[in-house]
Amino acid sequence: MQSLTRRAHSACFGGQRLQLQRSRILQWDGRRFASNFNPLQWIQQKFAPAVRKSTVPDAPKQETADLVSAQEEAFTEAKLIEGSKKHKKKKEKVAEAAPEVVEKQPAPEHKYSTANFKISHRKLNMLGRQISGKPIDHAIMQMQFSEKRASNRIMSMLATAKLHATVYKNMDPSKLVVSEAWVTKGENRLKRLEPRGRGKFGIRVHPDSRMHVILRPGKTYDQAKKEQRERRLKRIVSAGLVREDVPLRNPAPFWQW
Repeated sequence: MQSLTRRAHSACFGGQRLQLQRSRILQWDGRRFASNFNPLQWIQQKFAPAVRKSTVPDAPKQETADLVSAQEEAFTEAKLIEGSKKHKKKKEKVAEAAPEVVEKQPAPEHKYSTANFKISHRKLNMLGRQISGKPIDHAIMQMQFSEKRASNRIMSMLATAKLHATVYKNMDPSKLVVSEAWVTKGENRLKRLEPRGRGKFGIRVHPDSRMHVILRPGKTYDQAKKEQRERRLKRIVSAGLVREDVPLRNPAPFWQW
């Protein structure tokens, strides 16, 4: 019996507690919503001008939109045509104002030289004799495999001279030949004292020199080799079996006994 009374009592008081909690929640929600209410916003929403709803059916709307789009497309096409015409006119004006491009004729020769560097003119002249009269590519190859100290400098000078002749003077690089090569002494040769015995001294000269080359169009290496081979073949004569109209060289006496 006591347990039943306790249950009934707890149920009664539990219901009252739930009702109190619900009422408090409702009061809190009402306060929150009441605090967010703004009369100015309400007036603006109430009396603000609204967009009128059109009474025209949907079909005429679509037709008007198509007309507007067609007009815009026509306007853009006309603008593009006008822009292209203006661009063509500008191009024609520029072409008329620009001078005529004349093809540059190849130069007959190109002269180039090294700077003064420390070397004897006798030693440098050996390399000059080695490359004189040779095609430019053959001369560069000779300097590439040479054991002389100045060969690298001469090789770079020949490569630069070939580039300048082809770019600035419109010469054919396959036909360039080192037609001339010579060596000159430097202008300012360093002179230093050289001590000698018995309180005497001499003057030691530190030499410097430079190499000059002239590139001219000539025969390629293959053409020169071909002509050399033809000349050597012409010089071959028979051993007397065929009569030839060639003068005798070092004729021996007629009688051999």
